[in-house]
Amino acid sequence: MKMQTAVNAVFPPDCVCCGAPVQTEFGLCATCWGDTPFITGASCDQCGTPLPGVNPEPGLRCDDCLSIARPWGKGRAVFTYAGNGRKMVLRLKHGDQPAIARAAGKWMATRAAPLITDATLIVPIPLHWWRLFRRRVNQSALLAQALANETQGFMAPDALQRTRRTETQEGKDREGRFANLRDSIHPHPKRGHILAGRDVLLVDDVMTSGATFAAAAQACHDAGAETVCVMALARVAKDA
Repeated sequence: MKMQTAVNAVFPPDCVCCGAPVQTEFGLCATCWGDTPFITGASCDQCGTPLPGVNPEPGLRCDDCLSIARPWGKGRAVFTYAGNGRKMVLRLKHGDQPAIARAAGKWMATRAAPLITDATLIVPIPLHWWRLFRRRVNQSALLAQALANETQGFMAPDALQRTRRTETQEGKDREGRFANLRDSIHPHPKRGHILAGRDVLLVDDVMTSGATFAAAAQACHDAGAETVCVMALARVAKDA
């Protein structure tokens, strides 16, 4: 601990968003913290999108979750996909900045606390092997591992498998997004059995329509999961 303090005195840690010096590792400076759209008020209990109101209430549902059958129970998100939230997600996904995942692990642990039980298995949304080869890292796996580290939970990095190389979701409407992900995620043929009888918390960087989470949640149920909840670092909100 004293060694780390000495190192920080010579090489101060950086803000994971803007790079300004901060006092503690894997954190935000005061300016970036204030400019990050954290979800702190009322939010949908199933997908995490922010809702009107200051105080969180259990059981609230947004219009989408009232009209779409979600194959999972509860869901949370840390911030909306806007401003600094969008910046950090893109840097984690394309900028090879794992420090953002370390910071996000703490934020997700706070938001996901009501969803985690002693039987919870933390499972990242899988990437197709070709996309993983090109990107070199699965940002969802980084987030899932960071969350597991913070909660002392068990993470299963390859319980699910993306068996089909899907098109990008950008530019697609809700129906197109769900069609694109249909039958694309399955339990891993050799390791998917670990999902049977477990509470599963799926982790991804962004939730937009919920199509990716829906495909993964259905795969977990197919493998015999007891319950499925979802955790996104960022939620695309209609007013974002």
